[in-house]
Amino acid sequence: MSRLASRKLIIQFLTFNAVGLLNTAIDFLLFTLLIWFGAYYLLAQVIAYGAGMINSYVLNSRYTFQKDDKLSSKQHKMNRGMKFIAWNVILLGISLLLLATLTAWLGQNEIVSKAVVTVITVALNFYGSKRWVFTASKPQTESS
Repeated sequence: MSRLASRKLIIQFLTFNAVGLLNTAIDFLLFTLLIWFGAYYLLAQVIAYGAGMINSYVLNSRYTFQKDDKLSSKQHKMNRGMKFIAWNVILLGISLLLLATLTAWLGQNEIVSKAVVTVITVALNFYGSKRWVFTASKPQTESS
């Protein structure tokens, strides 16, 4: 990998993590606000997590994995959105499985386990987002 490619990858990874921090803040603040207004905590969690996911999708589409959306078809955008949702559900499942494995089966502290799981899922999320969710649409070629 060239020096320029390595630098671009590092910047992309840092941008991805900055977006992630913002998603977490949105999630936590919206959850807190909804609870303060008397919302049921499970409903508040679904709404707040959903808002963080929407923010993640929009910002990662525009800034982290900059693709020229003007050239992307509506179908490609729909596919990317479905991939984003699927990938986040998969990551949630992986994180729950890893957390249960580390805490319940291996007896690790919950906070230490959460830290380990977070590092793993951030790396997986970046890789999957870059390689699968936010891939560029392939230009259509006309057959002769």
